[in-house]
Amino acid sequence: MAIKVKSFGMEIRPMKTMQELKTLDDAVNDFIAKNGIKKVISVSDSPTTGDNGGTIGIIRVITYED
Repeated sequence: MAIKVKSFGMEIRPMKTMQELKTLDDAVNDFIAKNGIKKVISVSDSPTTGDNGGTIGIIRVITYED
């Protein structure tokens, strides 16, 4: 059994955030299902910012057992 880490990224646009977060959730859930992952150890989100300090994206990292 090995512990692995996978990162996902998503651009966040004004007034589209809920749709983009659902798309990110779907991508992560598809990855888990397609790879037969039985145990997720952690999930972490971190925003990315533009030059003016506003949020322009999100990075989601999952740690799981393979």
